[in-house]
Amino acid sequence: MKKKLKLLCFSRGSLIKIYLKMKLLAFLMFLALSVSAADSYSQSVTFNLKLKNVAVKEVFDLIEKESEFILLYNEKWVNVDRHVDIKVKNGTVEDVLKQAFKGTRNEFRISDRQIVIVRNDRAKVAEELFSPHSEISIMQQQPNVVKGKVTDPDNKPLPGATITIVGTTRGVITDNDGSFSIEANPSDKLVFSFVGFESQIIDVRDQKTINIQMAERIDELEEVTVVAFGKQKKESVISSIETIKTEDLRVPSSNLTTAFAGRMSGMISYQRSGEPGQDNAQFFIRGVTSFGTGKVDPLILIDNIEMTTDDLSRLHPDDIASFSILKDATGTAVYGARGANGIILITTKEGREGKLNVSVRVENSFSSPTQQLELADPITYMKMANEAAKTRDPLSAIPYSREKIDNTIRGVNPYVYPSTDWMDVLFKDVAINQKAHLNITGGGKMAQYYISGSFAQDNGILKVDKNNNCNCLPGILSG
Repeated sequence: MKKKLKLLCFSRGSLIKIYLKMKLLAFLMFLALSVSAADSYSQSVTFNLKLKNVAVKEVFDLIEKESEFILLYNEKWVNVDRHVDIKVKNGTVEDVLKQAFKGTRNEFRISDRQIVIVRNDRAKVAEELFSPHSEISIMQQQPNVVKGKVTDPDNKPLPGATITIVGTTRGVITDNDGSFSIEANPSDKLVFSFVGFESQIIDVRDQKTINIQMAERIDELEEVTVVAFGKQKKESVISSIETIKTEDLRVPSSNLTTAFAGRMSGMISYQRSGEPGQDNAQFFIRGVTSFGTGKVDPLILIDNIEMTTDDLSRLHPDDIASFSILKDATGTAVYGARGANGIILITTKEGREGKLNVSVRVENSFSSPTQQLELADPITYMKMANEAAKTRDPLSAIPYSREKIDNTIRGVNPYVYPSTDWMDVLFKDVAINQKAHLNITGGGKMAQYYISGSFAQDNGILKVDKNNNCNCLPGILSG
């Protein structure tokens, strides 16, 4: 019995159709895998939001902040200023966007971590698909080179500023002129950052040149410490450094050295005399490191120039930009043996570019003794003196007669029988002191200026008769 062998014959057209079907099937499988991967991420990220009357733009920013999604849209199609209410619990990004676009003609498409927002208008969609500025076209564009310059608030270049792309580790650093060049997609966002300045995030879009002027960050500047060869953050200095705000140095005295006591740890300050011109406080840091006649006072540097205690005492607190104290061996390593007793670093204020700015401060202070001695009045003094004399020798004569005591009590003749309260005659209850300070600052790009002057008048507690006034210099003028 013979078996017949059947052969399947296909025409050329049939083979082409089979090939195209297989190719289409492979493409659909790839597309399904891509959609599945994109859906897996969009389903894995959940949001818990309870927002009321917030702008759509704020909703977009919140999604990008709490996830890796990047939203692409045309502001002509999406009203980002429209206010909406969002309330989701463990919801996906689709749940959030559905509530955000409820009642509008906007739709969204999720492709991996990119969300494209369009308007449900076929004519507009078709027009926008072929537009070079459309969201889909932006996604398909090749990376372009973005150049620019980073400057500080005074329009001076910032070398060493960092520019990175959000969501990636790619970035560059500005050169000595503050210039940079980086490859970025139109959908990327650039982060500009520098120590002591506020970070800024800029959308690239179709920009070829981006120039940024950084703004100072106040909270970080307060933690910057002046050291020997520059400025470093306080936490990065491996040393014992004590800083104090200049506002804490304002005391009711024209001598700055009297303001140190009790305000800085590790510093012992004491005042030996209140004599005018000799009332500088003496101080040492972390104990005395020299014995005998050795030098025990710290090294005083004002704007990196060594000064004496007299120079420090005449400095006005309003002229000080920063005040720091170095208290350990690190200061000695930088400044040598002169820093063994500690270093006081003071930086004065400088002129800044801008309009003329005039600042005036006038102070009026009152000072009085912390404790007054209680003295006996003349009548009590004479009676106690007589009693003391009789106690020692009953037969001795008493210093004050009974007649003198009685006449003093009656006030018969103040010149013959005086009764004077010398504490009231010689001393005032309160001494009134005046201080005034004026500073002028400003300048342009080429030159800046800072001019200051101060006036102080310190009055003593002793009463001085106008006919016997020996105050040759009623005030001190310094600038």
